[in-house]
Amino acid sequence: MIVSTIGQGILWSVLGLGIYLTYRILDFPDLTTEGSFPLGGAICVTAITNGVSPIVATLLGMIGGMLAGLTTGLLYTKGKIPVILSGILVMSALNSVMLFVMKSPNLSLLNQPKLFSLLGFANLPANFDVVLIGLIIIAIVIACLLGFLNTDLGQAYIATGDNEVMAKSLGIHTDKMKILGLVVSNGLIGLSGALIAQSDGYADINKGIGVIVIGLASIILGELLFGELTMIERFIAIVVGSIIYQLLILAVIKLSFDTTYLKFYSSVILGICLIIPELSRKFGNKKGGATND
Repeated sequence: MIVSTIGQGILWSVLGLGIYLTYRILDFPDLTTEGSFPLGGAICVTAITNGVSPIVATLLGMIGGMLAGLTTGLLYTKGKIPVILSGILVMSALNSVMLFVMKSPNLSLLNQPKLFSLLGFANLPANFDVVLIGLIIIAIVIACLLGFLNTDLGQAYIATGDNEVMAKSLGIHTDKMKILGLVVSNGLIGLSGALIAQSDGYADINKGIGVIVIGLASIILGELLFGELTMIERFIAIVVGSIIYQLLILAVIKLSFDTTYLKFYSSVILGICLIIPELSRKFGNKKGGATND
Protein backbone atom coordinates (compact mmCIF):
# COMPACT_ATOMS: atom_id res chain seq x y z
CA MET A 1 0.00 0.00 0.00
CA ILE A 2 2.84 2.40 0.81
CA VAL A 3 4.57 1.83 -2.54
CA SER A 4 1.24 2.33 -4.34
CA THR A 5 0.61 5.54 -2.37
CA ILE A 6 4.08 6.87 -3.20
CA GLY A 7 3.41 6.16 -6.88
CA GLN A 8 0.11 8.01 -6.67
CA GLY A 9 1.86 10.92 -4.95
CA ILE A 10 4.39 11.19 -7.77
CA LEU A 11 1.65 11.19 -10.43
CA TRP A 12 -0.40 13.78 -8.52
CA SER A 13 2.68 15.98 -8.15
CA VAL A 14 2.46 16.76 -11.88
CA LEU A 15 -0.86 18.43 -11.01
CA GLY A 16 0.86 20.35 -8.20
CA LEU A 17 3.55 21.62 -10.56
CA GLY A 18 0.89 22.78 -13.02
CA ILE A 19 -1.04 24.65 -10.33
CA TYR A 20 2.21 26.21 -9.05
CA LEU A 21 2.72 27.97 -12.40
CA THR A 22 -0.47 29.98 -11.97
CA TYR A 23 -1.13 29.98 -8.22
CA ARG A 24 2.36 30.96 -7.10
CA ILE A 25 4.09 32.54 -10.11
CA LEU A 26 1.18 34.45 -11.67
CA ASP A 27 -0.59 34.78 -8.31
CA PHE A 28 -4.09 33.87 -9.37
CA PRO A 29 -6.28 30.79 -8.85
CA ASP A 30 -7.23 28.99 -12.05
CA LEU A 31 -10.41 26.94 -11.65
CA THR A 32 -9.97 25.44 -15.12
CA THR A 33 -8.01 22.81 -13.18
CA GLU A 34 -11.17 20.96 -12.19
CA GLY A 35 -12.11 20.61 -15.86
CA SER A 36 -8.75 20.12 -17.56
CA PHE A 37 -7.74 17.32 -15.15
CA PRO A 38 -10.62 14.93 -15.97
CA LEU A 39 -10.47 16.07 -19.61
CA GLY A 40 -6.91 14.75 -19.86
CA GLY A 41 -8.07 11.43 -18.49
CA ALA A 42 -11.15 11.28 -20.74
CA ILE A 43 -9.15 11.94 -23.91
CA CYS A 44 -6.40 9.51 -22.92
CA VAL A 45 -8.73 6.63 -22.02
CA THR A 46 -10.91 7.15 -25.11
CA ALA A 47 -7.83 7.16 -27.33
CA ILE A 48 -6.48 3.94 -25.76
CA THR A 49 -9.81 2.13 -26.11
CA ASN A 50 -9.75 3.09 -29.79
CA GLY A 51 -6.37 1.46 -30.36
CA VAL A 52 -4.04 4.44 -29.87
CA SER A 53 -0.67 3.82 -28.18
CA PRO A 54 -0.71 4.72 -24.45
CA ILE A 55 2.22 7.12 -25.02
CA VAL A 56 0.40 8.99 -27.78
CA ALA A 57 -2.86 8.88 -25.80
CA THR A 58 -1.13 10.43 -22.78
CA LEU A 59 0.24 13.23 -24.94
CA LEU A 60 -3.24 13.79 -26.40
CA GLY A 61 -4.58 14.17 -22.86
CA MET A 62 -1.92 16.80 -22.20
CA ILE A 63 -2.82 18.66 -25.42
CA GLY A 64 -6.49 18.61 -24.36
CA GLY A 65 -5.51 20.33 -21.11
CA MET A 66 -3.46 22.91 -23.03
CA LEU A 67 -6.45 23.77 -25.22
CA ALA A 68 -8.61 24.20 -22.11
CA GLY A 69 -5.99 26.56 -20.66
CA LEU A 70 -5.81 28.46 -23.94
CA THR A 71 -9.58 28.98 -23.89
CA THR A 72 -9.47 30.32 -20.33
CA GLY A 73 -6.54 32.56 -21.23
CA LEU A 74 -8.35 34.08 -24.20
CA LEU A 75 -11.52 34.68 -22.16
CA TYR A 76 -9.41 36.32 -19.43
CA THR A 77 -7.10 38.48 -21.54
CA LYS A 78 -9.14 39.21 -24.66
CA GLY A 79 -12.68 38.93 -23.31
CA LYS A 80 -11.74 40.78 -20.10
CA ILE A 81 -13.64 38.22 -18.03
CA PRO A 82 -12.23 37.80 -14.48
CA VAL A 83 -9.87 34.82 -14.27
CA ILE A 84 -11.98 32.93 -11.71
CA LEU A 85 -15.13 33.34 -13.80
CA SER A 86 -13.23 32.39 -16.97
CA GLY A 87 -12.09 29.19 -15.27
CA ILE A 88 -15.61 28.39 -14.09
CA LEU A 89 -17.04 28.91 -17.59
CA VAL A 90 -14.47 26.62 -19.20
CA MET A 91 -14.73 24.05 -16.40
CA SER A 92 -18.51 23.86 -16.84
CA ALA A 93 -18.27 23.58 -20.62
CA LEU A 94 -15.71 20.79 -20.36
CA ASN A 95 -18.29 18.50 -18.72
CA SER A 96 -20.15 18.42 -22.02
CA VAL A 97 -16.90 18.07 -23.96
CA MET A 98 -15.98 14.99 -21.92
CA LEU A 99 -19.42 13.47 -22.46
CA PHE A 100 -18.96 14.05 -26.18
CA VAL A 101 -15.50 12.45 -26.13
CA MET A 102 -16.35 9.38 -24.02
CA LYS A 103 -20.02 9.04 -25.06
CA SER A 104 -20.74 8.24 -21.37
CA PRO A 105 -19.98 9.69 -17.91
CA ASN A 106 -17.15 7.18 -17.42
CA LEU A 107 -15.03 4.77 -19.42
CA SER A 108 -12.99 1.77 -18.29
CA LEU A 109 -9.53 0.62 -19.36
CA LEU A 110 -10.27 -3.02 -18.49
CA ASN A 111 -8.05 -5.34 -20.57
CA GLN A 112 -6.54 -2.33 -22.34
CA PRO A 113 -2.80 -1.46 -22.49
CA LYS A 114 -1.57 1.29 -20.18
CA LEU A 115 1.56 3.39 -20.07
CA PHE A 116 2.70 1.52 -16.94
CA SER A 117 2.38 -1.89 -18.62
CA LEU A 118 5.24 -0.90 -20.93
CA LEU A 119 7.62 -1.93 -18.14
CA GLY A 120 6.00 -5.32 -17.68
CA PHE A 121 9.06 -7.05 -19.10
CA ALA A 122 11.21 -5.76 -16.22
CA ASN A 123 9.50 -8.13 -13.73
CA LEU A 124 9.09 -5.31 -11.24
CA PRO A 125 7.26 -5.90 -7.93
CA ALA A 126 3.66 -4.71 -7.73
CA ASN A 127 3.23 -0.93 -8.09
CA PHE A 128 6.94 -0.32 -8.67
CA ASP A 129 6.21 0.23 -12.37
CA VAL A 130 4.04 3.25 -11.46
CA VAL A 131 6.78 4.63 -9.20
CA LEU A 132 9.49 4.16 -11.84
CA ILE A 133 7.55 5.65 -14.75
CA GLY A 134 6.27 8.40 -12.46
CA LEU A 135 9.85 9.34 -11.52
CA ILE A 136 10.90 9.37 -15.18
CA ILE A 137 7.96 11.59 -16.14
CA ILE A 138 8.42 13.98 -13.21
CA ALA A 139 12.15 14.28 -13.99
CA ILE A 140 11.34 15.18 -17.61
CA VAL A 141 8.65 17.68 -16.53
CA ILE A 142 10.94 19.41 -14.00
CA ALA A 143 13.81 19.54 -16.51
CA CYS A 144 11.52 21.11 -19.13
CA LEU A 145 10.11 23.65 -16.65
CA LEU A 146 13.59 24.66 -15.47
CA GLY A 147 14.75 24.98 -19.07
CA PHE A 148 11.73 27.14 -19.91
CA LEU A 149 11.98 29.38 -16.83
CA ASN A 150 15.67 30.04 -17.51
CA THR A 151 14.99 31.37 -21.02
CA ASP A 152 14.20 35.01 -21.80
CA LEU A 153 10.58 33.98 -22.32
CA GLY A 154 10.49 32.23 -18.96
CA GLN A 155 12.03 35.23 -17.20
CA ALA A 156 9.39 37.46 -18.83
CA TYR A 157 6.75 35.08 -17.51
CA ILE A 158 8.16 35.28 -13.97
CA ALA A 159 8.43 39.08 -14.22
CA THR A 160 4.74 39.26 -15.17
CA GLY A 161 3.84 37.45 -11.98
CA ASP A 162 6.22 39.51 -9.83
CA ASN A 163 5.14 42.96 -11.03
CA GLU A 164 2.85 43.30 -14.03
CA VAL A 165 3.20 47.10 -14.24
CA MET A 166 6.99 46.89 -14.28
CA ALA A 167 6.86 44.04 -16.80
CA LYS A 168 4.75 46.18 -19.13
CA SER A 169 7.19 49.07 -18.79
CA LEU A 170 9.96 46.70 -19.94
CA GLY A 171 8.00 45.91 -23.11
CA ILE A 172 6.74 42.50 -22.01
CA HIS A 173 3.37 41.47 -23.45
CA THR A 174 1.84 40.44 -20.14
CA ASP A 175 -1.39 39.14 -21.68
CA LYS A 176 0.63 36.72 -23.80
CA MET A 177 2.54 35.62 -20.69
CA LYS A 178 -0.73 34.92 -18.87
CA ILE A 179 -2.05 32.90 -21.79
CA LEU A 180 1.25 31.02 -21.95
CA GLY A 181 1.08 30.28 -18.22
CA LEU A 182 -2.48 28.97 -18.45
CA VAL A 183 -1.61 26.79 -21.47
CA VAL A 184 1.47 25.23 -19.86
CA SER A 185 -0.21 24.88 -16.47
CA ASN A 186 -3.30 23.14 -17.79
CA GLY A 187 -1.17 21.01 -20.11
CA LEU A 188 0.57 19.59 -17.04
CA ILE A 189 -2.77 19.21 -15.27
CA GLY A 190 -4.17 17.34 -18.29
CA LEU A 191 -1.05 15.14 -18.29
CA SER A 192 -1.60 14.35 -14.62
CA GLY A 193 -5.24 13.50 -15.37
CA ALA A 194 -4.15 11.11 -18.14
CA LEU A 195 -1.62 9.41 -15.85
CA ILE A 196 -4.05 9.08 -12.93
CA ALA A 197 -6.78 7.70 -15.24
CA GLN A 198 -4.39 4.98 -16.44
CA SER A 199 -3.27 4.24 -12.89
CA ASP A 200 -6.89 3.98 -11.67
CA GLY A 201 -8.00 2.09 -14.78
CA TYR A 202 -10.84 4.40 -15.77
CA ALA A 203 -11.85 7.96 -16.62
CA ASP A 204 -14.80 9.79 -15.09
CA ILE A 205 -16.19 13.27 -15.68
CA ASN A 206 -16.50 13.79 -11.90
CA LYS A 207 -12.83 13.09 -11.19
CA GLY A 208 -11.99 16.78 -11.28
CA ILE A 209 -14.08 17.70 -8.23
CA GLY A 210 -11.73 18.91 -5.50
CA VAL A 211 -8.47 18.22 -7.36
CA ILE A 212 -7.36 21.82 -6.88
CA VAL A 213 -7.24 21.07 -3.14
CA ILE A 214 -4.87 18.15 -3.80
CA GLY A 215 -2.59 20.32 -5.93
CA LEU A 216 -2.56 23.17 -3.43
CA ALA A 217 -1.85 20.73 -0.60
CA SER A 218 1.26 19.52 -2.46
CA ILE A 219 2.50 23.10 -2.81
CA ILE A 220 1.67 24.17 0.76
CA LEU A 221 3.13 21.04 2.37
CA GLY A 222 6.35 21.47 0.38
CA GLU A 223 6.64 25.12 1.43
CA LEU A 224 5.77 24.31 5.04
CA LEU A 225 8.42 21.61 5.32
CA PHE A 226 11.27 23.25 3.41
CA GLY A 227 10.73 27.03 3.51
CA GLU A 228 12.73 29.26 1.17
CA LEU A 229 14.16 27.26 -1.74
CA THR A 230 15.66 27.62 -5.19
CA MET A 231 13.37 26.86 -8.11
CA ILE A 232 14.56 23.27 -8.62
CA GLU A 233 14.36 22.62 -4.88
CA ARG A 234 10.84 24.05 -4.84
CA PHE A 235 9.75 21.71 -7.63
CA ILE A 236 11.22 18.75 -5.76
CA ALA A 237 9.49 19.97 -2.57
CA ILE A 238 6.15 19.91 -4.41
CA VAL A 239 6.78 16.26 -5.36
CA VAL A 240 7.67 15.42 -1.75
CA GLY A 241 4.64 17.38 -0.51
CA SER A 242 2.38 15.45 -2.88
CA ILE A 243 3.72 12.11 -1.62
CA ILE A 244 3.30 13.18 2.02
CA TYR A 245 -0.24 14.34 1.31
CA GLN A 246 -1.14 10.96 -0.21
CA LEU A 247 0.44 9.21 2.80
CA LEU A 248 -1.70 11.37 5.12
CA ILE A 249 -4.81 10.34 3.19
CA LEU A 250 -3.69 6.69 3.48
CA ALA A 251 -3.32 7.17 7.24
CA VAL A 252 -6.87 8.56 7.42
CA ILE A 253 -8.16 5.50 5.56
CA LYS A 254 -6.14 3.12 7.76
CA LEU A 255 -7.61 4.77 10.87
CA SER A 256 -11.01 3.52 9.60
CA PHE A 257 -12.48 6.93 8.86
CA ASP A 258 -15.48 6.82 6.51
CA THR A 259 -14.01 7.25 3.00
CA THR A 260 -17.31 8.75 1.84
CA TYR A 261 -16.08 12.01 3.35
CA LEU A 262 -12.58 11.86 1.87
CA LYS A 263 -12.95 15.28 0.21
CA PHE A 264 -13.77 16.75 3.61
CA TYR A 265 -10.66 15.22 5.15
CA SER A 266 -8.60 16.57 2.24
CA SER A 267 -9.89 20.09 2.85
CA VAL A 268 -9.20 19.78 6.59
CA ILE A 269 -5.60 18.69 5.93
CA LEU A 270 -5.06 21.62 3.55
CA GLY A 271 -6.69 24.04 6.01
CA ILE A 272 -4.37 22.90 8.80
CA CYS A 273 -1.35 23.28 6.51
CA LEU A 274 -2.43 26.84 5.67
CA ILE A 275 -3.01 27.76 9.33
CA ILE A 276 0.30 26.40 10.71
CA PRO A 277 2.54 29.18 9.26
CA GLU A 278 0.27 31.87 10.74
CA LEU A 279 0.24 30.14 14.14
CA SER A 280 4.03 29.83 14.00
CA ARG A 281 4.37 33.56 13.32
CA LYS A 282 2.00 34.49 16.15
CA PHE A 283 3.65 32.24 18.71
CA GLY A 284 7.08 33.31 17.47
CA ASN A 285 6.17 36.98 17.98
CA LYS A 286 4.83 36.28 21.46
CA LYS A 287 8.01 34.46 22.47
CA GLY A 288 10.12 37.28 21.01
CA GLY A 289 8.11 39.87 22.93
CA ALA A 290 8.44 37.90 26.18
CA THR A 291 12.20 37.62 25.68
CA ASN A 292 12.54 41.36 25.06
CA ASP A 293 10.60 42.13 28.22
